[in-house]
Amino acid sequence: MDKKNVAIGSFDETEIEEGFIVLTYRNDSVGMEVVERSNDSSFIQFHFCPKGSGKFIFNEGRYALDIREENTLLLYNPQRDLPIHLEMEPGSWMVSVLISIKKFHGLFSQEADYITFLSPENKDKKYYKDGKITPSMAIVLTQLMQFSYNSSVKNMYYKGKAYELLSLFFNRTEGTDVAQCPFLMDEANVIKIRKAKDIVIARMAEPPSLRELSEEIGLNLKKLKEGFKQIYGDSVYSFLFDYKMEYARKLLESGSYNVNEAGLKVGYSTSSHFIAAFRKKFGTTPKKYVQSIS
Repeated sequence: MDKKNVAIGSFDETEIEEGFIVLTYRNDSVGMEVVERSNDSSFIQFHFCPKGSGKFIFNEGRYALDIREENTLLLYNPQRDLPIHLEMEPGSWMVSVLISIKKFHGLFSQEADYITFLSPENKDKKYYKDGKITPSMAIVLTQLMQFSYNSSVKNMYYKGKAYELLSLFFNRTEGTDVAQCPFLMDEANVIKIRKAKDIVIARMAEPPSLRELSEEIGLNLKKLKEGFKQIYGDSVYSFLFDYKMEYARKLLESGSYNVNEAGLKVGYSTSSHFIAAFRKKFGTTPKKYVQSIS
């Protein structure tokens, strides 16, 4: 490729919330343009090409992924940063949504501050998934590309459109491959699994067994295990452990509970077991943690 014929462009970047960014770019020139942006491994990238085509370049040119007109590309690699280096053909448009893994899971779970998002089995899993832009997505993308309102409402407008775009991306339609998105499950099962989450949190001091839990919510054990991990990113008891430790930490921070009381509140009958669990989660004892914040 003759670099002398390649111009350098830049994205129009809008941060709509912390950890949630919309990038738009259009190549109105007669030659190829390169757009670049740094991006760390904590972000999932959703790219939409409503017009034209482009190529994402990685590892200093050793690897490339094409994105063609009316196609999408989802990129996520928790093992390494994925900076954007995009070569855009003349007349091409691109809309990209960058969202942190924490923010992303927060869209699906109110417990985003408590859970371990990537379980040991999934923490090193990479996602490179392409797909088609639906007619509904195409309308939203065109609206983003042709934004012409007062600049004072741009952030609010982009926020609404970005949420709409992601909801369309993850909306299950007939024939959709369920494996492409961990949240595409039968809605009735989702309700049952959320009920299971509410039950273990409400009874965190004496939680039911998995079999008792599956019977109480009316969902077989296998679907409970698989579904819980899909929605909350971890097994039932790993989720509950993280929740209990965060809850205990906040009790200690409040100054209203001592170590024994906080441990009892989250289900540890002996302080030694609670101290060991707290150290496993936070790398320090409850007493030292309280001393560090006082």
